[in-house]
Amino acid sequence: MFKHILLATDGSSASTHAAELAVRLARIHGAELTALFVVDPYPYAGVGEANPMGFQAYMSAAMQQASQAHGQVMTLCEQEPRVTFHPRLAEELAPAPGILQTAEQTGADLIVVGSHGRTGVARLVLGSVANKVVAESRIPVLVAR
Repeated sequence: MFKHILLATDGSSASTHAAELAVRLARIHGAELTALFVVDPYPYAGVGEANPMGFQAYMSAAMQQASQAHGQVMTLCEQEPRVTFHPRLAEELAPAPGILQTAEQTGADLIVVGSHGRTGVARLVLGSVANKVVAESRIPVLVAR
């Protein structure tokens, strides 16, 4: 049924649970699995080089976090020898557009995302990547909680 699954990961516990589901689905369907980590390349718009952390330090930390998140998924895939794993990184101001764009570019036929399960004011203030992906996706989305 599924041939290419796109997993959105940020290394959080919610995305780890989503990764476990995505890897199992990839094994069952014989699908390829792309794990996507989205990095905001301009987190301090308007501050530029005056930022004490500096752009280079920020990007280095983001790449390290991406590597760890991909490593978690790769470890799960190694336990399922029939799963073909592709790590991928996208630079995008917001995660949802990066996820949707990558799904289109890779020809994914399922997107798997984790949800922290926030409700009420926390959900309104923080927003929900999963909600945005579900609302805007042209392909099926599995939200893991």
